[in-house]
Amino acid sequence: MNDQWLDFAIRIQSIAQAGLQYGKDKYDKERYNELRKIAAEMMAAKTDLPVEKVYGLFCNESGYQTPKIDTRAAVFIDGKILLVHENNGTWSLPGGWCDVDQSIASNTEKEVFEETGCTVHSKKLIAVQDWRKHNVMNHAYGVIKPLCSASMKVEHLNQISRLQKSDFLTVHPSPTTWRLKRPRKIRS
Repeated sequence: MNDQWLDFAIRIQSIAQAGLQYGKDKYDKERYNELRKIAAEMMAAKTDLPVEKVYGLFCNESGYQTPKIDTRAAVFIDGKILLVHENNGTWSLPGGWCDVDQSIASNTEKEVFEETGCTVHSKKLIAVQDWRKHNVMNHAYGVIKPLCSASMKVEHLNQISRLQKSDFLTVHPSPTTWRLKRPRKIRS
């Protein structure tokens, strides 16, 4: 979804949503609603989806638009990292959307349990990824992915091997030998 017109539509929708939240004048609110409809029409034209469906998905929130949080866990055991098989056929770190009543750590633990059946303990935040800066396909809203290192009891390894949607991938070199290099410049 890396397309300048889609980016424009996303920005227009975000500005319109903020205007609907903070605008006082009824005529300005009418204009913001119209901008929101135009943004949905732009998105629909570029995605070949019906405008009603785009409007329902793309313009369904109120208040100031902020990124969504998608927590992930890095669970290493014996030089291997835990991955889960996603519905789209790819493999990823276990995790998911952060519930409103959860912290990053507790949501990460909850998501790992839901996806693998294993209990982990979030130890520390090790990275934060801005989806728009690192992925080919963007969402119509921002996504921030906090990544926590997490520990799992070794007795859970037998349980993991029985699951078809979870597995460990060997990491070379082992994370215990990783060394931090000078920080990279943050992409803006």
